[in-house]
Amino acid sequence: MSERLVIFDTTLRDGEQSPGASMTCDEKVRIAHALERLKVDVIEAGFPIASPDDFNAVKAVAEAVSDSRVCGLARALQKDIERAALALKPARASRIHTFIATSPIHMREKLRMSPEDVLESAVKAVRYARQFTDDVEFSAEDAGRSDVEFLGRVMEAVIGAGARTVNIPDTVGYNLPLQFGELIATLMTRVPNADKAIWSVHCHNDLGLAVANSLAAVMRGARQVECTINGLGERAGNAALEEIVMAVRTRRDLFDCDTRIDTTQIVAASRLVSTVTGFAVQPNKAIVGANAFAHEAGIHQDGVIKNRETYEIMRAEDVGWTANRMVLGKHSGRNAFRTRLAEIGIVLKDDEALNEAFARFKDLADKKHEIFDEDLQALVSERATEAVESVRLGSLKVCSETGTKPVAEVTLVVDGQPRQVAAEGGGPVDAAFRAIEKVMATGANLQLYAVNAITSGTDAQGEVTVRLEREGRIVNGNGADTDIVIASVKAYLNALNKLIAPHERTHPQSSRAI
Repeated sequence: MSERLVIFDTTLRDGEQSPGASMTCDEKVRIAHALERLKVDVIEAGFPIASPDDFNAVKAVAEAVSDSRVCGLARALQKDIERAALALKPARASRIHTFIATSPIHMREKLRMSPEDVLESAVKAVRYARQFTDDVEFSAEDAGRSDVEFLGRVMEAVIGAGARTVNIPDTVGYNLPLQFGELIATLMTRVPNADKAIWSVHCHNDLGLAVANSLAAVMRGARQVECTINGLGERAGNAALEEIVMAVRTRRDLFDCDTRIDTTQIVAASRLVSTVTGFAVQPNKAIVGANAFAHEAGIHQDGVIKNRETYEIMRAEDVGWTANRMVLGKHSGRNAFRTRLAEIGIVLKDDEALNEAFARFKDLADKKHEIFDEDLQALVSERATEAVESVRLGSLKVCSETGTKPVAEVTLVVDGQPRQVAAEGGGPVDAAFRAIEKVMATGANLQLYAVNAITSGTDAQGEVTVRLEREGRIVNGNGADTDIVIASVKAYLNALNKLIAPHERTHPQSSRAI
C-alpha cells in the first residue's frame, strides 16, 4: 500500500507574504473552505502574533473548518505560542508550528545567538507548545544552508521534546534537487529518533526549483510537503500544490506514496486564489494554466484525436477542467445556476446569498449571450468584496473622442452621501481614477493596473486588477464587467476601500517567516 503524503497548504500564510497579496478575513475563510473541499490535510491560516487582523483571521478559519487541521505559525517565543494557541482554540483539530533559524548566517547576523542557545530555544518552544496541543511542528528556518551535524542535533532534540512533524525548509531557494534530497536522506538516517516524527519540506522558488526540490525530498523519505495554490508566496513563490500533487499522482511508478487530495477541485481553488489576490495565472502554467490542456499544432491535435495519451499524461477532467458543461444564459433558471456553482466548487452560505448572486447572474446574462465558469467566479467574488465597501460607485459617464482629452464624470456614494466630480485624463480610465482621487484625496500610488479577458469573445467580461500603495501599505482590488472602464473603476474602488479601512495589520512581510 502507498504511504500517505501529507499536504500542508500555506497559501493563507506564506502565500499572503507576496507583495500585494494581503487577504481580508472573509477572503481567508473563503479560500479555507476551498482548501477543505480540496481535502488539504493541514491549512496554515496565518501568523497570529503578527497583528490583531492576523489573529482574527486564524480564529475565523479555525471556527469555519471542520475537516482539515488548522495551523498557526509562531516563533520560538512563549508569547507567540500563547497567541497561536488562543487563535486556534475553536479548531476541531489544531497544530502549532514553531520555528527558529539554524543556519550560521541567520544565527550570527539576525538572531545574534549561539548554536547552543538556538538549540535550547527550539526545545523550550516545542515543550511549551505541547501544553496546548499534541500536534506540534518544528521548523529550522534556512535549514538548506545549515550545518548538517547541528541540524541533526536540533531535530533529535525537538522530536524528543514532542514535535510530531519536523520541517526542513529551503527558505531562500538555494538548494538543488540532488543535494536537497540527499540532505533529507542523511538527516533521516543519522537522527536516532527520526521514526518518531513526520519529515516535512518547505521549498522556495528563487531558482525555479521549489517543486523539483520538494519531489526529490519525497523520493528520499519526506512525507509532508508545504506548498501553496498557484505557487503563491514571497519573492519567487513557493512549491505549487497542484504540481506536487499531480506529479506524485501521475508518476506512481516512481513514488511509493500518494495524497488524499480531491484533484477535481484544483482548478476551482486556483481560480479563487487568483481572483482574491489579483495574481493572474499565466496561460502556460502547469496544471491550471489556460493552455495546460490546449493543443494547436496539427500533429498534436491529430495524435490526441486518435488517442489522448499520445500528448496528454493527465486527463483535464481529473484536475477540474471540463469539456462538457451546461450552457448558462438569460433563460437559465435558479436550479441550473445553483447546480453549476456547486460543480465548480462555489458554495454560497444561504438562500439570501444565492438570490443576490442569481440576480447578478441575470443582469450579466442581459449583457452577454453565454455565461462561462470564469464569469461565475468573477460574479461571486465581486459580491464578496462589496460587503466591506464604504465607498461605492453611483454612476459613471466617460467621454472619449478623437482629438479631445477624455473626461470622466463620476458619482461616488461615500458613507451614504453622493459626491459628484469630473476630471480629465490621458485616457478614459486615467480620467476616472483622477476623478475618484479628487473626491477621496488618499494620496495612493498606483503600482499595478492589469486587464484580463475572463472569457473569449467581444462580449467577454474584463477582469481588472489594481494595486495601490500608501505609506508602505499595499492592497489589491479587483473588478469585473463587460465594460472595461466600469471594471477598472470597480477595481480601483475595491482597493481604495481596503486602503481606507481601519487597519491594525502588520504586513506579513514585516514578520520573519520560513
